Amino acid sequence: MDFVSHGLWGGIAFGRTNRRSFILAAACGMLPDLVPFGPWRLAVFLGLAQRPPHHGWEPPDPWSIPTYVYRLYDLTHSLVVFLAVFAVISVLYRKPIWEICAWGLHVSMDIFTHSTRFFPTPFLWPISSVAVDGWPWGQSAIFVPNVILLALLYAWFWRHSSGARRRRS
Repeated sequence: MDFVSHGLWGGIAFGRTNRRSFILAAACGMLPDLVPFGPWRLAVFLGLAQRPPHHGWEPPDPWSIPTYVYRLYDLTHSLVVFLAVFAVISVLYRKPIWEICAWGLHVSMDIFTHSTRFFPTPFLWPISSVAVDGWPWGQSAIFVPNVILLALLYAWFWRHSSGARRRRS
């Protein structure tokens, strides 16, 4: 799934308390893609790395992507790593920071929206390299319902949250 959708899903699922909560949840929802792909995309943008050949909606040639992107992807797309980080942060703050669960939601969604041909989701890394051969998120059968569901959820949320604000006034 695209990282913007992940941020929006994270925000609506775990950040409905207030603006700060929403921003943290949305950031945690995007984090698993921004960490591996962000530095590489920035380097390409700045001309410090070669732009991979682009073939429309098709993913780039996996060989054109630096190895460190794959290593960081394994790290950020692991439910094992997510749970360990969530536990450590919960202990440090002496309470769970629920917005971080947007990261876990991101990984859980990617398990079924990535094929094994291009960035399969290593959700049990480093214990296992097992991956599910899911439906690629770029297909209209996944992408269009995703956008429609997000639009409906946000419309519902804004309608109900603005009504609650009016009742409080």
